[in-house]
Amino acid sequence: MGHDCGGIRVGRLGRGLLFALAGFLLCAVISYGLVRQFSPRQDRELEAAMTSVFFYGPVGAALGFVAGLLR
Repeated sequence: MGHDCGGIRVGRLGRGLLFALAGFLLCAVISYGLVRQFSPRQDRELEAAMTSVFFYGPVGAALGFVAGLLR
């Protein structure tokens, strides 16, 4: 029920992007709390923010995008 755009349905791609956004937000928030709770370093807040935004967030976005494409 989407338009065909180069072999990929636009509806499927849009769902993948929506799932990617949700996956990024979910993983970033969860990892922020976990890193902040269990990190032995003194600068926990900075480590939690950087790790969640630059590592766990993109991992969650990639997983969410794949899940949205396959769903």
